[in-house]
Amino acid sequence: MPPDHAQTEILRVTNLHAFYGESHVLHGVDMTVNRGELVTLLGRNGAGRTTTLKAMLGLVSKRTGSISVNGREVIGLPPHKVAHLGVGYCPEERGIFSTLSVEENLLLLPKVSSGGMTVAEIYEMFPNLLERRKSQGTRLSGGEQQMLALARILLTGAQILLLDEITEGLAPVIVQLLGRVIARLKERGYTIVLVEQNFRFAAPLADRHYVMSHGRISEMIRKEELASKMDTLHEQLGV
Repeated sequence: MPPDHAQTEILRVTNLHAFYGESHVLHGVDMTVNRGELVTLLGRNGAGRTTTLKAMLGLVSKRTGSISVNGREVIGLPPHKVAHLGVGYCPEERGIFSTLSVEENLLLLPKVSSGGMTVAEIYEMFPNLLERRKSQGTRLSGGEQQMLALARILLTGAQILLLDEITEGLAPVIVQLLGRVIARLKERGYTIVLVEQNFRFAAPLADRHYVMSHGRISEMIRKEELASKMDTLHEQLGV
């Protein structure tokens, strides 16, 4: 993380509760993310990691507490208003337009904030998409679909990236490629919150790890503390 970004808070979540209908999923989540930082949300399935990302955007039926983006309270804002503050979400299901070509998927998106990448920059970062730019979404491999889902967010101008299980089910060579892309995005100053089951993928990229259990943050581990905390992580995550 660049030193000038070290103490500039860009995202703060305080006492966040979230519900799907009558189901109470998050029970008072507290976390902060600094500008240019990559933090992970670790935990077993059902711990509330994906719900935390969705709650940040307002994609749950009810949420209470406080979510601050660049100092602005967003708990009462609809998802599109949060997106216009520079927050981009890459869901586990990817959400591309499967009947459109790669290039049509890229050109269709509106700008929500200034500073988004150009299509040329996207093709430079994802050469596979350049090769497949005329291919329909249904003809892409899982890895190519994931690249396209991430690329679409980068075009919008989002500077805070909420990434949900982007390596799930992908071949090791594609996972390595995505790792290099994430490292480049960090170098460019993007702020990233990463929900990731693949700890070996996440560990070398992250500045800090938030461990979730039963809808709460149970522990925060800094990168330099990882070696001394591995027993704790094994116990909580089974890594």
